[in-house]
Amino acid sequence: MKHSQTLIPTLKEVPADAEIKSHQLLVRAGYIRQTASGVYSFLPLGNKVLKKVENIVREEMEKAGAVEMLMPALQPADLWKQTGRWYSYGAELMRLNDRHDREFALGATHEEVITSLIRDEVKSYKKLPLTLYQIQTKYRDEKRPRFGLLRGREFVMKDAYSFHDSKESLDEAYNRMHKAYSNIFRRCGLNFRAVIADSGAIGGKDTHEFMVLSEIGEDTIAYSDTSDFAANIEMAQVKIAYEKSNEPLAELEKVDTPNAKTMQEVSEYFKLPLEKGIKSLLFKVDDQFVLVLARGDHEINDIKLKNALNATSVELASEDEAKQQLGAEIGSLGPIQVSDIEIIADHAVASIINGYCGANETGKHYINVNPARDFNVSRLEDLRFIQEGDPSPDGKGTIRFAKGIEVGHVFKLGNIYAEKLGAAYLNEQGKQDIMTMGCYGIGVSRTIAAIVEQFHDDNGIVWPKEVTPYDIHLIAVNPKNDEQLALSESVYQKLQDNNISVLFDDRKERPGVKFADSDLIGLPIRITVGKRANEGYLECKLRESGEQFDIHESELIDKINKLLA
Repeated sequence: MKHSQTLIPTLKEVPADAEIKSHQLLVRAGYIRQTASGVYSFLPLGNKVLKKVENIVREEMEKAGAVEMLMPALQPADLWKQTGRWYSYGAELMRLNDRHDREFALGATHEEVITSLIRDEVKSYKKLPLTLYQIQTKYRDEKRPRFGLLRGREFVMKDAYSFHDSKESLDEAYNRMHKAYSNIFRRCGLNFRAVIADSGAIGGKDTHEFMVLSEIGEDTIAYSDTSDFAANIEMAQVKIAYEKSNEPLAELEKVDTPNAKTMQEVSEYFKLPLEKGIKSLLFKVDDQFVLVLARGDHEINDIKLKNALNATSVELASEDEAKQQLGAEIGSLGPIQVSDIEIIADHAVASIINGYCGANETGKHYINVNPARDFNVSRLEDLRFIQEGDPSPDGKGTIRFAKGIEVGHVFKLGNIYAEKLGAAYLNEQGKQDIMTMGCYGIGVSRTIAAIVEQFHDDNGIVWPKEVTPYDIHLIAVNPKNDEQLALSESVYQKLQDNNISVLFDDRKERPGVKFADSDLIGLPIRITVGKRANEGYLECKLRESGEQFDIHESELIDKINKLLA
């Protein structure tokens, strides 16, 4: 493709609203343009990269036994109401009414549509297992779209769904998809981790997220420094045998603690370590209040809390609710003499000796608090966030943290959607059974941003070979020079004849502008036709290493094929 025939609007300056490198570079290099907040157009270069990633996804999906289809973005509300997600999904679901006032949603995900389709079309175990996928635009009304393609309101996603007659069949498909995802992200050149994750609004159990390691990632990965264990911090289990000290139990005492509300302030007021504090937080769990306890130096993990209580909704009680239920402001809450509210605690709380906690009177706390003697809990659970330095849950090594960008997620859905939507089949005995499902998603456009986050330098993007929009950037230093123009045209034609994709910068621009744009755009190999054109020599530069060498036109194709191999 000739530069003069396409649209590549490069920019010298960094866009004011672009906070991270991928956003800055994809805009500056002319790959994307914002149409509205969180909504982007893929310009010709960006569209080529998008198609490259999509093709990698398609190839690996086909190898995994998945078949491509396409479902509508416009989905009837009735399907979402049958699963209950019309009410529980939240404000991110884009809703609209047609001219007849019928309710619809723009597809944020497609569990309802695919399940209803298979319900109507598959009636026998003989058609199972079955895995279908699509690559399609999705819509989510993000409260704060940011980071370019990493968090948008409209984005391209690959979503796959598998249907089974047994848990064993689902396990096999899940493992195939896990392998396919690893292959996809390796082919994209990414440094990633598959981590244990929470299923969120999708539902189901046994899920993994595929995280690209990046300092700008919004997720924290907890990983072992000596094994392959990795989990989203929300899901990393804490496996510690807490030991009690041998100090004698002291007498419980209520103390005034003016202006001391946070655990740190109370710790400093008593001159006692945070580890002796009992943090008490009042949560509203599916319309029931629960008092949750953790050690003062630990943070309560609401995802673990939600899973431990098998709840749909978990949120902190408001100041007014805390006063109404426990008679004190937040910061003075505690478990002593609480009878009408369930109390649950993290395992670490049981080992506290002579600790301190709120007294359920504003500005007062108890000291010399001892669990079991001074209060009881209904259950002990793993409720806290894992911390750096904790032992790895697999018993191998110590936990370290890293930031990650989620680019893929695989779920074992079980029969959540099949039951609600009536997706049944006749088993081998001729009896009706409910299908078991899996769900597998990749953020295709998000993956492009993740690639740029890992592959760039001070001058621009450095595309891995499998996803580059073109293999070669051909530059005529001076197109007005007849010899340079003739050799450039000859090389351009020869590359195309050998199925090597090439972007030919034939613009009447200064050489410095062309070279700067070439580095910014980031194609793997740059070929420059310059002052040695009369001898048939070209200058070749590798974008990743910066290596440069001269090569004769007659040797070019063999050399390029070796470099691209």
